[in-house]
Amino acid sequence: MRLGFHTGYWSAGPPPGAAEAVAGADELGLDSVWTAEAYGSDALTPLAWWGARTSRVRLGTGIAQMSARTPTATAMAALTLDHLSGGRFVLGLGASGPQVVEGWYGQPYARPLARTREYVAIVRDVLRREGPVTAPGPAYPLPLPGGEGKALRSTVHPLRADLPIHLAAQGPRNTALAAEIADGWLPAFFSPRLDDVARAHLEEGFARRSPSLRPREEFEVSASVPVAIGADVESAAALLKPHIALYVGGMGSGRTNFHREAVLRLGYDDACAEVTERYLAGDKEGAAAAVPTELVLDVALAGSPADLRAQLAAWEATCVTTLVVQTDPRALPAIVAALR
Repeated sequence: MRLGFHTGYWSAGPPPGAAEAVAGADELGLDSVWTAEAYGSDALTPLAWWGARTSRVRLGTGIAQMSARTPTATAMAALTLDHLSGGRFVLGLGASGPQVVEGWYGQPYARPLARTREYVAIVRDVLRREGPVTAPGPAYPLPLPGGEGKALRSTVHPLRADLPIHLAAQGPRNTALAAEIADGWLPAFFSPRLDDVARAHLEEGFARRSPSLRPREEFEVSASVPVAIGADVESAAALLKPHIALYVGGMGSGRTNFHREAVLRLGYDDACAEVTERYLAGDKEGAAAAVPTELVLDVALAGSPADLRAQLAAWEATCVTTLVVQTDPRALPAIVAALR
């Protein structure tokens, strides 16, 4: 199993040690480095800035929010970074959720699967550069009907017409969509014990996959996995509980939270209800305390180096091809050493 590193979301500023961790990714033998965006720092700028200090590791957005940019703007950024990195860029895309899409970008969130399908088709058309890009809509019509625009083709020749596009997905239908139209799947809160379910969703998408895309044998599953190293399982798991509480209770509205839905599919109904109630009430410490250690070990790795190695065995038997480590950047070398 390949290893990657996810720099995570920024809080008030860049995560301490992130630049150094990315710069050391080649020496650590990592496969890939990934950046994120929500409604603060963007995913593309840090990837270019930090990634300029690397020469081998792949550079991926995990994820670039579709509502943040039009499909053609995203395609421009992708082909630019691919040229500058010598063909190492991976375009990770995601629909985000209604709280961010409607509250931050001021766009409607309806029909995310249909919008994703349109979006990816336009990005691929730009990268193939076979002719002026047109699209019927309804979400992204090109050219804009009734205006003065005309269909255009990128002035820059993309380095790779088949630049890999990965989709973030958690629900059954969008997981199948990733297997149908993308080159990889970016799951969050993946659990090895639901691997059979994940494989079934992927198979559904592979059955509809176009032969013009990469063969399914090359399809990647890069799972972002929180990892903490410590003296024992309990002390290390305690470091990850605030992270999980944030996603379960604070990433989305009280009604719609795709991360919480993923955890609910694991059977933690009571825990999710308590974490959400406490988080929305402003009790972040209480929300973290309400996260069961069993939940942490379902979706993360925590413990001593020996514990991490033992826990990794379950992940190696799954459909995951790259385990993307989410951790304090300063702990990355020790974690990679433990997992190796």
